[in-house]
Amino acid sequence: MGKLIKLTNLVLVILLCGSPCFSGELETLFSQVQALDVQRQGYVLGAQLTTAQQETAKNSPMESASKKVFKFQDQDLNIVADLATNRVLVMYQQFEKAGQADVKNLVGDLFMAYGDPTVSAHDKVVYWAWGKKEKFTAAQFDMAKEKKKKLAIIATVKFNSEIKIMDKTQADAVGDTYFIISSDPLLQFFNDN
Repeated sequence: MGKLIKLTNLVLVILLCGSPCFSGELETLFSQVQALDVQRQGYVLGAQLTTAQQETAKNSPMESASKKVFKFQDQDLNIVADLATNRVLVMYQQFEKAGQADVKNLVGDLFMAYGDPTVSAHDKVVYWAWGKKEKFTAAQFDMAKEKKKKLAIIATVKFNSEIKIMDKTQADAVGDTYFIISSDPLLQFFNDN
């Protein structure tokens, strides 16, 4: 009988603590991501929207695929935020039919904002990745890849272009391009499935 009461109490504690424990883990992750200060146009990944940003969200809403988040636009920047806390989850911008000069300028702007990238590939993808304390360098990425170890990435900026960034033979090419700023570990908390 005593074991049954202890087990029942343990189950009650787990059930009652489930949401707050989940909430505490999410809050810790939000704080870690926010501390990295990955930002665009004054929006900081993981940070709560300012009063002015909340007003922009009310005035420029967009349709969201999830009931846990809301989406809005500030100029050309799209922002997705947590409905419960107003914290920024994703920022992205899309460019249709961008020329190579436009692509180079955007990549240059991202370099100025985030420094040297963690990795780039095929002259079309540039990727910046952060751990809990700082941005991973290309050398850290290469070392982890060589040792077949997974980096503990909590925030990323990914730039992707249909056209090559530096290939002079594609100087007249046009294509779609985008960048997205996000935290995959944070987004896992907001999966509707």
